[in-house]
Amino acid sequence: MRPTYLSFLTVITVVVAFLACASAQVNNSGQKPYLGWSSFSQQTIQSNFLTQANMITQSDALKASGLQDHGFVYINLDSGWQGSFDGNGRPIPNSTTFPDIKAMVDHIHANGQKAGIYWIPGIEQPAVDGNYPILGTSYTTQEIVAIPLAKGNAFAANPPNPYHDKIDFTKPGAQEYIDSIVALFSSWGFDFIKLDAVTPGSYVDDLSIDNRADVEAWSTAIAKTGRPIWLTVSWQLSEDYASVWQQWSNARRIDDDVECEGRCATLTNWPRIVLREYDDVGWEDQTSTTLGWNDMDTLDVGDGALDGLSDAEKQSAITIWAMANSPIYLGGDLTQLDSFAKSAFTNDELLAVDQSGLPAVQVTGGPQPVWMSKQADGSIYVAVYNLNGLTSKVTVPWSDLGFRHALAVRDVWTHTKLGRSSTALTTTLAGHGSRLLKVTPLGSVTAPVGQVYEAETAVISGGSFAAPCSACSGGAKVVFLGGSTSSNNVTFNVFVDKAGTYRMEVDALTQGPRALVYVVNGTHPATLNMGGGSFNLPQATTVPVTLLAGNNTITFGNPATYAPDLDRIVISGDGSALAPDFTTYEAEAAQLSGTAGLGGCGFCSGGAYVGNYGAGNQNAVTFPAVTVAKAGTYHLEIDYTTSGVRTFYIYVNNGPPTILNVNGSTFDSPVPVVIPVQLNAGANKIVITNPNPTGYAPGLDSITVGP
Repeated sequence: MRPTYLSFLTVITVVVAFLACASAQVNNSGQKPYLGWSSFSQQTIQSNFLTQANMITQSDALKASGLQDHGFVYINLDSGWQGSFDGNGRPIPNSTTFPDIKAMVDHIHANGQKAGIYWIPGIEQPAVDGNYPILGTSYTTQEIVAIPLAKGNAFAANPPNPYHDKIDFTKPGAQEYIDSIVALFSSWGFDFIKLDAVTPGSYVDDLSIDNRADVEAWSTAIAKTGRPIWLTVSWQLSEDYASVWQQWSNARRIDDDVECEGRCATLTNWPRIVLREYDDVGWEDQTSTTLGWNDMDTLDVGDGALDGLSDAEKQSAITIWAMANSPIYLGGDLTQLDSFAKSAFTNDELLAVDQSGLPAVQVTGGPQPVWMSKQADGSIYVAVYNLNGLTSKVTVPWSDLGFRHALAVRDVWTHTKLGRSSTALTTTLAGHGSRLLKVTPLGSVTAPVGQVYEAETAVISGGSFAAPCSACSGGAKVVFLGGSTSSNNVTFNVFVDKAGTYRMEVDALTQGPRALVYVVNGTHPATLNMGGGSFNLPQATTVPVTLLAGNNTITFGNPATYAPDLDRIVISGDGSALAPDFTTYEAEAAQLSGTAGLGGCGFCSGGAYVGNYGAGNQNAVTFPAVTVAKAGTYHLEIDYTTSGVRTFYIYVNNGPPTILNVNGSTFDSPVPVVIPVQLNAGANKIVITNPNPTGYAPGLDSITVGP
């Protein structure tokens, strides 16, 4: 009877583990976002980095850094560790770079840490060609592949030779094959698995690939080990299938890679960081202790100048990750960990924001976004950002956050008590800077009821049209806005009783970076940069908009590239909201002369920049109506792209030029430079070019004028 009894216990163990898996936290792992380090960022700048010796060095460096005492315990190796396959078709390490992978994991464990490993869905061609017996079954690897051969993940080539072959999970032996791989990883001692190139996602929405069954199989296999192994699925997953990622994994990557990967001279840069803030708006309601975590990718903030970020940008990056409750894992070389990172990641008050299990939601969007996270004790974390490159004043009325006054305000970064605050917070933030506050609220404020304007009932022009959308308000949305033409637009007729600044909620849909450009009453265009994970699920972001008493027109489109789909707008408030004290002008909406032309740029504001100008004053970008209320000296922020040294000549109101030499390493990521300019009250003309016959100007993304 004993074998039967043991078999019964085994079944019960698997069922219990499976139920834990089905509750979204795989086998009792993932109740809080994990903290640690990943090898991939360093791999992008050091091709021979991924070795057993280097992983051990990083483990030792993490232990010595002081961060481990504050929860940083994961050491994760990324792609490149595998060498060949064993007799059951399972991946095994490269014997040169990883001569004893179990010994490496044992060393990591001895340091009090956890170890992570990387793999991908499907089955690689050598494992298929070998027709290996699947461990514990009578089936072989050739018997579990889809016929005809199909792509097994987003990295696969086109059939008939995909190399990464799709597994058919309706076939006997398919689940057992994944079980055998996970069992092997578990036998080596790994505590974490990153499953990469997962679709729908990874820039691929081709449902002929569709790795949803793979993710379920890997999760099921983890449950069968009886060990708490974290499962992350990657990358830029489609939000349309969020319920699948939530059910079968601990976290899902909501973005593209944060690393430049050779496209700039540093590990990352600011445009790649700020895209996470845009993307998180669409995913903010998809994450929690029970749903699993939104993974924003590596946080490259510990290698000094090599990170490609200023200290202000690093503080903002960490705040974005923490408010999202994203897993925080550093990249780069931990042996070179700088003082900024050591100070930040030994700040338990800061880490508590990330570990709270109550991710933030965006209250206000645009260039000065505000996020809030209500805590169980009644306090509220509030993050305020300045996404402009110039220093800006930011005011946050507490009523926007749902309360009247703040009994106490504490700066989480500096551990400073700021005292009581009556009706609003006003702070001045450096370019790309931020503040993270813990607020004790007093009194509640009911959000005003807004006036809803459906996009499908507005005036639709050009090639734009209304399309069904089951999750949208009114059951429809407007699509094909923008697209390199000013005629593909939707125009709302908005009525308010009195002139003033109102709050405008914009409900839109996008997968990846896109921008809505809107014009109020024929004035200069404003840009709402967005990100997200779905063209089927609307996300809401709110910005201030200044309206006239009576009828107003608000037109949405994009003159340079396709905009997000638009569901509706909602106008609320009494006209007393605060208008920004700066104005941004997109280069693609300016007057272009001579050879100046548009170029696509996913990381640029508005999705485009102007290039191929200069080499003579006839090739220029002209902003004919840069408008300020009164004469004086202003800050002019110029967001540019360049690879190598180039020169701007900036002419204001036909005066002598300001000559500005700039340098850079990429045309895909704008960088700000700020100069003082003298402007007249009313409209001013600013011309940007390079008159040197052999000197092209840098690519131009936008300009911003502020006090």
